[in-house]
Amino acid sequence: MEPGLFEDIRDACAQLHARGLLAAADGNVSVRQADGSIVLTPAGANKARLRPGSLARVTLDGRILEGRPSTERAMHLAVYRACPEARVIVHAHPPTAIAWTLARPDLTELPTDALPELLLAAGRVPIVPYARPGTEEMGAVLLPFLPAHRLLLLSRHGALAWGESLEEAVNGIERVEHSAIILKAAAELGGTTPLPETELQALRALKARIGPRLQ
Repeated sequence: MEPGLFEDIRDACAQLHARGLLAAADGNVSVRQADGSIVLTPAGANKARLRPGSLARVTLDGRILEGRPSTERAMHLAVYRACPEARVIVHAHPPTAIAWTLARPDLTELPTDALPELLLAAGRVPIVPYARPGTEEMGAVLLPFLPAHRLLLLSRHGALAWGESLEEAVNGIERVEHSAIILKAAAELGGTTPLPETELQALRALKARIGPRLQ
């Protein structure tokens, strides 16, 4: 395992837990190492209290090299296979973001057209159709959205962010929950309103110049 990797994953998990984006054994974090193997958080472990030596390691085709990897590893492996630039994946359970998928099953994406910061930070945020946790289907339902989107809402389940660093992926999870809270407040106050189309076009062009990384 690469030096310092456990500490980096532990700190990222602690940050997500402290912000209420993970609870108990929920969620998982993975990192693709230089040798191509995937390091994952262990199954059934509270992410706020990861222990040294508890991380698991698998190959890109799913063969377990060591440890007890997350039961949701199929989701991670699907992203790594489809996205050569993906080095880190964070899957968490941001409460308000999940609530949008429960209350508004008609939505196919979070309304980024109302929030310029979200549009510039992530672009579109699609809502991936429901798949039973822990199944191979969890990876399959992601494929239509990859590699175009680095931030995804998983219907009735959580959110997934991938990037080239732990900071990028964690930022994505924080961003989607913060945005979901704002949109919920707007809905309660009378409803969200989209930006004018000319402004949306300008923001999308700016995002294209910024690049795909999550901010």
